[in-house]
Amino acid sequence: MTIHKEGFASIGLAGAFVLLTNWLLRYFMGEIEWLTTTWLVVSLVFFFIIVQFFRKPTRITPIHPNHVIAPCDGKVVVIEEVVETEYFKGPRRQVSIFMSPINVHINWNPIAGVVNYFKYHPGKYLVAWHPKSSTENERTTTVIKAPNGVEVLFRQIAGALAKRIVWYVKEGQQVSQGSEMGFIKFGSRVDIYLPLDADIKVNLEEKTTGGITVLAHLK
Repeated sequence: MTIHKEGFASIGLAGAFVLLTNWLLRYFMGEIEWLTTTWLVVSLVFFFIIVQFFRKPTRITPIHPNHVIAPCDGKVVVIEEVVETEYFKGPRRQVSIFMSPINVHINWNPIAGVVNYFKYHPGKYLVAWHPKSSTENERTTTVIKAPNGVEVLFRQIAGALAKRIVWYVKEGQQVSQGSEMGFIKFGSRVDIYLPLDADIKVNLEEKTTGGITVLAHLK
């Protein structure tokens, strides 16, 4: 299993914690066999979970100029028409994907084009499925303009556990569809804002695979 670069420090700290706590427990309470054995099992499970958070799977994106690819693994929790107030300042079709702690937390660019707009917003850490999380939580907003002029906006949104968002894009940058754009640690969500005439290809509660699942067809 390949580990994402964002996980090296966290995995190192988790490994040190496991080794140190098990050593201390055996040194001071080694005679209590059930306690040391139980903690060894619990700490190893904890370490395995941390490693899983930062796994980096190999993904081959099906490139298509009119497709919007899922920017993350997770489950579709919102499909609705909304008014996007930060950039478009008008109606758009919103698709939101909730990323649980067991999902891969890499984010991929949903379309190819130029990054027309990017902004980081500090904020709260409401649970990711809270309706206000997309406007009040720590988040980033990225707008990519496709070669045909269509713009797609998406937001990385921190959740109650995810308190660090990482991004690798900047305004003016040319990006390819399915390329890695960032990372959100632990549970979180990504909102995608599409033109109203976009043909949505997913349903509520459907699971998505980042960099592969087709969310919508642009007209």
